[in-house]
Amino acid sequence: MPKLKQAPNVLLIMVDELAPQALPSYGNEVVKAPNISALAEKSVVFNSAYTNSPLCAPARASLLTGRLPTAIGAWDNGAELKSELPTIAHYLRKLGYSATLAGKMHFIGPDQLHGYQARLTTDIYPADFSWTANWSRPPTDPNPAGVSMRPVLEAGPCLRNLQIDYDEEVQYQAKQWIWDHARDRSDDKPFFLTVSYTHPHPPFDAQQEFWDLYEGIEINLPRVAELPPEKLDPASLGLYYNHRRNQMPVSQEQVVRARRAYYAMISWIDRQIGELLQTLKSAGLDENTIVIFTSDHGEMLGERGMWFKMCMYEWSVRVPLMISWPNHFVPRRIDSNVSLVDLLPTLLDICGDYADELITTVETLAGHSLRKMLEVGHDPQWPDIAVADFTAGGVPGPLRMLKYGRWKLIHTGGHPPMLFDLLADPDELNDLSKHASSQKILSELLAMMAKDYDAEKIHQQVCQSQARRLLIRAADEEWENPYRWNWKAQENDDIRYVRGGGLKHGEHATKAKARFPFLDTDKA
Repeated sequence: MPKLKQAPNVLLIMVDELAPQALPSYGNEVVKAPNISALAEKSVVFNSAYTNSPLCAPARASLLTGRLPTAIGAWDNGAELKSELPTIAHYLRKLGYSATLAGKMHFIGPDQLHGYQARLTTDIYPADFSWTANWSRPPTDPNPAGVSMRPVLEAGPCLRNLQIDYDEEVQYQAKQWIWDHARDRSDDKPFFLTVSYTHPHPPFDAQQEFWDLYEGIEINLPRVAELPPEKLDPASLGLYYNHRRNQMPVSQEQVVRARRAYYAMISWIDRQIGELLQTLKSAGLDENTIVIFTSDHGEMLGERGMWFKMCMYEWSVRVPLMISWPNHFVPRRIDSNVSLVDLLPTLLDICGDYADELITTVETLAGHSLRKMLEVGHDPQWPDIAVADFTAGGVPGPLRMLKYGRWKLIHTGGHPPMLFDLLADPDELNDLSKHASSQKILSELLAMMAKDYDAEKIHQQVCQSQARRLLIRAADEEWENPYRWNWKAQENDDIRYVRGGGLKHGEHATKAKARFPFLDTDKA
């Protein structure tokens, strides 16, 4: 097969914990995100895009490998991504691409590249097993990463915080890489550049300038009010305790402040994305670059009284997905169900046309190529299915979602399934699983799920993996100076940012200490 000219570059822009419902391009009338909106106007926008896990590390592992978390052992935020698993970076390099990562990817284990040839920054989170879930303990135990309602209770403006430090570093390195590539006349390879920010992930701290953007603007409250514990499904009830909501009640004023901060953080990251895309254009690389914009998962943002992610409701499990390629993809909206595992087969399908020879995947992928929908707007063969898994802390067993057309099935291991018709009930308030008229579609969805899913077997696999990792973690804690696997792009990167777990050394505690000006609660 003769090699074609001008293989497209690929720029994958990832943000963290961005619910599409919070973007103007998905209907939010309060948030100010002009650069993301401008990108949407040039893109194919997917209205029903889903993560494959409402948790950072498993979601990213699925995106990169094109496989579901349960198929690759991506159980939680302390589970290693095996080095033997090919990623988008491996496949595109086989097609003649370079592969570079700037920012967060939440790799656990000694392999901190997974196919990328270069990594320009460290990660914001620990690479060891310190965030391993523990199902031998009750789901009411505190979250191993130190997650609590603290970020909601302390929401407000700041001048500086850990996430601003991190994302500004990512931004600088990514823009510099683009300039360096543009002026390197000896580098004629197409590139795969991943730029992965940590905004608008909690804590709900917003730089003062962006907090002030929403002064005097009415912040919309959650569509679904807080549900009392006795009305929560088993998985949501576990998260209620795991996130310490029983000990840290949230007032309506704090809900509004947290949502305002989240909106302001979106505006902050919107500016960074605008500058990144302008750099791409100024360097003369925009016309032949496929730009993909997405998030690893969403954010509940107070819906149903829930925060963060880790559940299968829409604000947690849906993600924004925009794909643009000038002069190739006509901007349009797609309603079909898609998910992050579809990105690998899509890029192989498109970029493979420009290679010396065709390559095939070495294993069956969970996703499918979006190419036909990108090029003509529809695909009559599209399965219209999205699947997500959650097997981390706070839930009583494996949690799986299957979205098929308008229907959503949520199954928590050991408990009856829930069924929602999202067309008639977008807020997921009416469980149809026991309705006589819904038994046919319920049986069909359960049969679809059972094809590759055994909740009892997965429960055993999760517990076995946890036992191994918890033993290693316990042994490391006895070691005065254990090797932690954190990627070092600069001196001291192994100890910068969040490098531990628990309520004292985990995510929320570490980020709170880096917030400036300090809060009274930071003195401890």
